[in-house]
Amino acid sequence: MKTTIETKTYSNYINNEWRESVSQKTITSINPATKEVVGYVQDSTEEELNQAVRAADNAKKGWRKLGQSARGQLLFKAANILESKLDEIAESMTKEMGKTLPEAKGETSRGIAILRYYAGEGMRKDGDVIPSTDKDALMFTKRTPLGVVGVITPWNFPVAIPIWKIAPALVYGNTIVFKPASEAAVTAAKVVECFAEAGFPKGVLNFVTGAGSTIGQGLIDHPKLNGITFTGSESIGQRVARAAAAAGIKYQLEMGGKNPVIVAKDANLEQAVEAVISGGFRSSGQKCTASSRVIVETTIYDEFKHKLIAATEKINIGNGLDEGIWMGPCASESQFNTFKKYVEKGKQEGARLVHGGEVLTGEQYDNGFFVTPAIFDEVTSEMVIAQEEVFGPFIALIRAEDLGEAIELANNTRFGLSASIFTSDISSIMEFIEEIDAGLVRINAESAGVELQAPFGGMKASSSGSREQGEAAKEFYTAIKTVFIKGS
Repeated sequence: MKTTIETKTYSNYINNEWRESVSQKTITSINPATKEVVGYVQDSTEEELNQAVRAADNAKKGWRKLGQSARGQLLFKAANILESKLDEIAESMTKEMGKTLPEAKGETSRGIAILRYYAGEGMRKDGDVIPSTDKDALMFTKRTPLGVVGVITPWNFPVAIPIWKIAPALVYGNTIVFKPASEAAVTAAKVVECFAEAGFPKGVLNFVTGAGSTIGQGLIDHPKLNGITFTGSESIGQRVARAAAAAGIKYQLEMGGKNPVIVAKDANLEQAVEAVISGGFRSSGQKCTASSRVIVETTIYDEFKHKLIAATEKINIGNGLDEGIWMGPCASESQFNTFKKYVEKGKQEGARLVHGGEVLTGEQYDNGFFVTPAIFDEVTSEMVIAQEEVFGPFIALIRAEDLGEAIELANNTRFGLSASIFTSDISSIMEFIEEIDAGLVRINAESAGVELQAPFGGMKASSSGSREQGEAAKEFYTAIKTVFIKGS
């Protein structure tokens, strides 16, 4: 049974108070399936941003001194509250950015699991004892928080991505200023409500919505920031890197990918087709790890293509709240227009559109941003549609004569986030693992997805090099302090 979500205006959360912006302006969140209003968030000014950073800065000493165990207990509380609101938050996510309700519930469940994982960090070690050359001395390391961390997140995973940044940052002793993407800020506000209800001390977690040019850029440039973590476009990520480098603070970037799937001649084609469709078209292809290029050995190329098209034709498209819907709309008019632009670009470049790429019309679709998944044939590696991230349900099929050429083609991009291969040959598997330029390598599995306890991040232009999630998160959110003790 669906819950009823009230259409309301959500405030900023600053120093444990819900505050409206002095601008008296709001940003409207629109359902991409119906164009109905989901809710409103603050169109904030620099004044609110400065209040939030000041609150986080004032809170950082007390939060650090609270101790890792106590911080972990508060994350456990937040997890329990989020679990109690799972259905409401998942429905909000589907209404706000379009992914199907089962996917939204799965993402919210993942957010709960991430909170509990990092809550457990409250009882794990935060340093190591190191032998000293002085037999009468004790030498050890301990982890110390960065201080105030800015968190900037995208709209495509409005629960999981904020939580996998915020949870480790908090448990390791940092305070937060969180700026979500406006397209999913209602869902983000509901997540922040869970933290507020859990009883975190004043100023530890602050939430400010608004335009990227004002709040996002203002946060990037803020002089009181000690670190910043960002997931989003490559162009904005580069600006984050320049500003952070100039300020001498730590930064962490995840900026997308053009993820390849190699289908070798000895692959299980049914398995490969199912994984390519899931990796390429679930969430309407709006994942940074989505399968975007499918590189197929020539001897099985035509057979694979026909199976892929036949399976894609069975996809049920519609409002993600409806039963039986497999793929929802593009998340916004902007994404809808981007998808159409790349479909036309593929045609202009000489690739052959063999399935989809159409705007759906009719009573069920006229008020939303619905498209059919696009599959292009006769794609070469130099084409724009084989190099640029579409962030939509879009697959480019590329031929390869053998595995060596397939890996060369897979690596022929400035990105290096995720990659997968389908093969039954152990030598091919080992060669792929060794040679592929990607931070996430998947064997006989779709390119999208990584478990929460495992490091996540990319190579080349996909990432700044650091890793999110799992124990690796500690490397970004803390600095190592080496301590040497000797008796007087």
